[in-house]
Amino acid sequence: MSSHAAGTSNGGSVDAAAAGAARRNTRMPKYCNPILTPKFLCTDSKFTQQELPACKPILTPKWVVSVFFIVGVIFVPIGVVSLLAARDVVEIIDRYDEACVPVNMTDNKLAYIQNETISKECIRNLTVTKDMKQPIFVYYELDNFYQNHRRYVKSRNDAQLRDKRKANQTSACEPEKTTANGQPIVPCGLIAWSLFNDTYSFTRGNENLTVDKKDISWKSDREHKFGKDVFPSNFQNGALKGGATLDPSIPLSEQEDLIVWMRTAALPTFRKLYGRIYFDLKENDTITVRLRNNYNTYSFGGKKKLVLSTATWLGGKNDFLGFAYLIVGGLCIFLAFAFTLLYFIKPRKLGDHNYLSWNRHPAGR
Repeated sequence: MSSHAAGTSNGGSVDAAAAGAARRNTRMPKYCNPILTPKFLCTDSKFTQQELPACKPILTPKWVVSVFFIVGVIFVPIGVVSLLAARDVVEIIDRYDEACVPVNMTDNKLAYIQNETISKECIRNLTVTKDMKQPIFVYYELDNFYQNHRRYVKSRNDAQLRDKRKANQTSACEPEKTTANGQPIVPCGLIAWSLFNDTYSFTRGNENLTVDKKDISWKSDREHKFGKDVFPSNFQNGALKGGATLDPSIPLSEQEDLIVWMRTAALPTFRKLYGRIYFDLKENDTITVRLRNNYNTYSFGGKKKLVLSTATWLGGKNDFLGFAYLIVGGLCIFLAFAFTLLYFIKPRKLGDHNYLSWNRHPAGR
């Protein structure tokens, strides 16, 4: 009887071992029903175990050194070309907010800018340092102006800007949503209310340099964010004016100064396009700028600058991209040489890649 029991025990052990081996060799666990559950959702499928066919390169020293060296060889020339392109840009930058304050008002600039009886006209003379080929881009630059402030950014209503039927929608436009008698302001909100209102005109000797203000905004903004049938109404009619006024006979889609201003900047120092000058300027030319210093930056310690700039195939003057490519490329070349020296000075034997999990047969696991 004990012999029978032993036989039964041994038989059960063999069956259990066989069942365990079968479960180990199957690609699907016993609790994953192949009829009810898709195979790729099962916990023991190739998808969940990340065993689908894939490129799994082995990072040998030769491979790593080659990649670093190739990246460096590509990035360094790109950086040099980018820097050379940026150096070809000619810029004239003139800060005028301090210089345009009358001498007797330098100690009380806020009173000067808020007094409408004092003339805000100012004349500046700029000297061209290098030849400037057309088009010459005219920017105004503001410093210490936080257009990215949460309350400021949210103070607008995009539906109102797009559709004249939604002129009464002034939600989120506080505190510039309605007039004193409850009429909706179009466009409403702090962004539109604080529209930049300094103006510039340029002459070279007796020649007037006309500023072209057409297409200074993004085409997508003109066509999709500002309606052709939406006209300003009740704008800047309050006791406190924040900036420029708008012509009520011109639709918002054609008010390009507004469209440029409404695309808020991410940083407190930013430039916005004012227009373009389609004249070539020669070295040592003197440009006379007649401007109106209307915009109040004195109350928050801001700065105003006028910028004339050319452009290259890479855009305006910006050395960051070139330096970034040079630094990354130089670092890659340095690491390539460092790893090469380390490989020759203190080599390390590479293991047999046949023992890697994805190179082993499933039955042998």
